[in-house]
Amino acid sequence: MGHQWQAIGKTVCGAAHKRAGLTNQDSITWYPILEPGPPLVMAISDGHGSAKSFRSHWGSAFAVETAREVIREVFKPPPTLISRTDLSNVKRLLEERLPGELVRNWAARVSAHFEHYPFTHAELEKMASGDSAGSLESLEENPLLAYGATLITILVTQDYIAYAQLGDGDILIVSDTGGVSRPLPDDERLFANETTSLCIKDAWSDFRTGFQVLTNSPPALMLVSTDGYSNSFLDETNFLKVGSDLLEMLRAEGLQKISASLYGWLDQASQEGSGDDITLGIICCMDALQGGAE
Repeated sequence: MGHQWQAIGKTVCGAAHKRAGLTNQDSITWYPILEPGPPLVMAISDGHGSAKSFRSHWGSAFAVETAREVIREVFKPPPTLISRTDLSNVKRLLEERLPGELVRNWAARVSAHFEHYPFTHAELEKMASGDSAGSLESLEENPLLAYGATLITILVTQDYIAYAQLGDGDILIVSDTGGVSRPLPDDERLFANETTSLCIKDAWSDFRTGFQVLTNSPPALMLVSTDGYSNSFLDETNFLKVGSDLLEMLRAEGLQKISASLYGWLDQASQEGSGDDITLGIICCMDALQGGAE
């Protein structure tokens, strides 16, 4: 019998955004919601929230909905893969087909929304007052800029884990012994407030992907978060420690209790740290909690 996986997660409006009267630009979803997987899909997205991207809360919502549906459509092999050829084909789908499908489907959702709800005078006026006139011109050429957002998504099956990321944010893998690592290489273009995005030309080519064949020792946890979370820590070492700390707490207190505590933890992290919106999703291998509280 294979491993069972369960997901929990929360998103909070940033302390600075609350003070400015702004809405939460982050989004998160996973499937299945209450039942364990595999298969299990999780997606998070960080809307840019800049003056130009004044509809990025919609953009992030469309991004996670797109990921949840497109991944289930693209990866349709039988529940159990039995050959290396099967796995090679899945890896090829991840690298060569999925990014393009995600971008195309997101753009279609955004375009449909824009067609039904064209930019209002108030939106354009507010954007122009906080940005340059050149932004108005670029927005006329590419309305998708108003919906700009990042995307991180994970698919867990009985045989493999697939990772895909566009833009900033973090994925942490926690082993059964508490070791923490990152499954994807860094993107050197992500610095300061710059990030790659679903709204830019050829966005599909900016995706980073990772493919992990599952063995008898799968990850205990996978953490996926928007950059507002890591930016709330003093340094990388302190941020990575979250992975091992969460594993200990999950074993001691159980999944439901930790889920109930997440909102308060993230809200406090934003208040004392980045001030930004924060989203955190956790995918847990239930075998890793054996011996802990339920």
